[in-house]
Amino acid sequence: MPFTVATWNINSVRLRLPLVTRFLAEFQPDVLCLQETKCPDELFPAEAFRAAGYGNIAISGQKGYHGVATLSRRPLELVEKRDFCAKGDCRHLSVKLDAGGRKVLLHNFYVPAGGDAPDPAINPKFRRKPDFAAEMRGIRGLHDGESASVLVGDLNIAPLEADVWSHKQLLNVVSHTPVETEGLESMRLGGEWRDLMREHTPPPERIYTWWSYRAQDWAASDRGRRLDHVWSSANIAPDLKDITVLREARGWERPSDHVPVIASFGFD
Repeated sequence: MPFTVATWNINSVRLRLPLVTRFLAEFQPDVLCLQETKCPDELFPAEAFRAAGYGNIAISGQKGYHGVATLSRRPLELVEKRDFCAKGDCRHLSVKLDAGGRKVLLHNFYVPAGGDAPDPAINPKFRRKPDFAAEMRGIRGLHDGESASVLVGDLNIAPLEADVWSHKQLLNVVSHTPVETEGLESMRLGGEWRDLMREHTPPPERIYTWWSYRAQDWAASDRGRRLDHVWSSANIAPDLKDITVLREARGWERPSDHVPVIASFGFD
């Protein structure tokens, strides 16, 4: 059986708990990384996930905002919950688990969205975004024969032209501005990370993982962006067998504006 890792910005884990349990029952990934859980640790619905077969849980949450959680059918070892930009926000955690005879270090990220105006002089939220990406340079895709690294999450940046519905129209829109896209790609390359989604589906084919709630008919207009990512260290990139972007989940009842992304590797 392949080893599978899924990532999903759920936009409130308690509000959308039925969607998460449905996803786990239907697709049964080995690991699911959630972002924007909007839930303090003491109120996280852990029992529902244990009942679904995901008894190994690492969480870093806060009331009403941000938050990440990693659910696994395999034993997890919590490695770190890093406070990026010293804001006290819960936007990262890393765990270790065994897969394919290796110890895999798995990072789960929720990068700040950056607000509406792409101008750091008037928008402090946007100013934080490159600062966050700069701190991420310390997170590298390190590996050797007995270890590997995977980084997933809502990075809130669509770096390539084929990651947005209109490159020209979104060049001055937060998530696709040059300062964001160039910063993310520089961080990725400097950290020796492989963009598995784009290795599986190269440009110019478009990939979207997010569609705005503001669209009256998101499916018809199809104005999406690839904000969710799956990266790995070089040593397991050749083991990638498939990437599934579950577009159909955007049409589920009371959905998140993001959909799950599932990466399947050819080892167990």
